[in-house]
Amino acid sequence: MTDDTPTGHTPSPRRRTRTTVTFGAALLLTAGLTLAGCASTSASVSTATATTAATATTTATAAATTDSTAGTIADTTAAADAFLATLTDEQRDAVLYAYDDATKTTSWSNFPVTFVQRAGLNLADLTEEQQTAALAVLESLLSDEAYATVVGIMGGDEYLHENSSSTESSLGQYYIAFFGDPSDTDAWSVQFGGHHLGINADLNGTDNAITFAPTHLGVQPAVYTNADGEEVQPFDGIYTDAFAFFDSLTAEQQATLTSGDVTMCAPGDECDYGSGAGLTGADLTDAQKQLLLALIANWAGMADDETNAAALAKIEATLDDTVIAWSGETTYDMSTGDGISFSISGPNVYIAFQAQQGSAGADVAGVSTSGWGHVHTIYRDPTNDYANSVTQQAASGMAGGPGN
Repeated sequence: MTDDTPTGHTPSPRRRTRTTVTFGAALLLTAGLTLAGCASTSASVSTATATTAATATTTATAAATTDSTAGTIADTTAAADAFLATLTDEQRDAVLYAYDDATKTTSWSNFPVTFVQRAGLNLADLTEEQQTAALAVLESLLSDEAYATVVGIMGGDEYLHENSSSTESSLGQYYIAFFGDPSDTDAWSVQFGGHHLGINADLNGTDNAITFAPTHLGVQPAVYTNADGEEVQPFDGIYTDAFAFFDSLTAEQQATLTSGDVTMCAPGDECDYGSGAGLTGADLTDAQKQLLLALIANWAGMADDETNAAALAKIEATLDDTVIAWSGETTYDMSTGDGISFSISGPNVYIAFQAQQGSAGADVAGVSTSGWGHVHTIYRDPTNDYANSVTQQAASGMAGGPGN
């Protein structure tokens, strides 16, 4: 335990580095899906040691480097239009929804796609050209660090599909949908996801705003070896940031933190965002607040510098009223214990990080697929989910709860 002055971990901004590198090997997803430009070693999103993710060489993502919201919206719109141009009329009809279609709230989940049907097109049903164009939309939307995390999550699902005892046939299947027509000005949304991933990004050129609330990031296993023999650890950055914050706290602060109530508002749930007891932002030093914001940035800071700064400034403005609670291990050592769970609940942010105490049948000899190695997370904005375009509909079927 340390005093209240953090050491050894200085938050750095999320950079939108548009360096184009072509991978020599593709990451193979189930049912023939090829993710061109994906296998990143130790795909971390740590604000201390952010790794620049290599990106696929495509026309849609060859836009100029930008750290602005307007630039991201323009690049993502161009990539979406390029993707739509590769589709048949029938496929276009399947991927496009009205901007305010309530399907937006019910077609993403922390359950496999065989349990909760996703909106849009299954990438496994697309040609390689269409798959590459679809993933270029994500590349244009996300910072390189966030894209690396997404790639690592998808690779983990494919690793389980290839190596685990799971009989779940949908591992590695991902869907893409657009709500509203891609536009530099009018509001529209990108929805992308599968079992351990659910991205809902709203882009509005008129308001010069992008929001990722709500979004689900999950991981299973914690560490795996990809087809090139490289070790991939998709949540290492999140774990690193979480323990940098925890280690900065005094013994008294840690006691308050761990005596609090860790809450969970799952995908598909209508939430009251109850915070319960715990450590509040008002209890933190300025340095500790910055470490907490660095942790929050793993969800709220997934785009360009301007977008990320605006999202974090909104959260920081009410940080004193934000409650943080923690349970589980108190050191970052995945060889012991059952992992960690924490929640961050405030007027402008809700994040729940929950270790799943079970593998859901996806067992791999010698690999952690439970606890540390099986995590579901959720990010929501109590004031601005779906950019207030729709209201969360009540979940039907297997859409709520911790999931598997």
